[in-house]
Amino acid sequence: MIEFREITKENFWECVELSVSKEQADFVTSNAISIAQSKVQPECIPLAVYDNDVMVGFLMYCIDEDDGEYWIYRMMVDEKYQSKGYGEQMLEKLLGLIKQDRTRNKIFLGVHKESINAVKLYKRFGFYFNGQVIGSEHIMRLDY
Repeated sequence: MIEFREITKENFWECVELSVSKEQADFVTSNAISIAQSKVQPECIPLAVYDNDVMVGFLMYCIDEDDGEYWIYRMMVDEKYQSKGYGEQMLEKLLGLIKQDRTRNKIFLGVHKESINAVKLYKRFGFYFNGQVIGSEHIMRLDY
């Protein structure tokens, strides 16, 4: 069972050193940039993802200041731990956490369409492309 933990000075470097494969590198913003973003956009919540005491991934979500909706800004599983079900567990746990807030009923995220495995994962959970494109990312939406 995975758990989310705050990024602290004790686990910061471990989090920054997580990486995806070279083929996926263009699809994911570095964890260092995401953590820095959370310092200037305090609405962003960066979290390390652990399986017991092993950090396997990273995610960041927020209520976006522009539209007042939940956004999953980042979600990555370290290359060493991919294809072991962590992405699915992370998304399921994060959606459960977000859905506790009954004041909203939508979640958005941006994804590169070429990131086929990520698109498949999001679609399995009910996300759909809403036609929006921001930069190089296509926006997916989940209604709940």
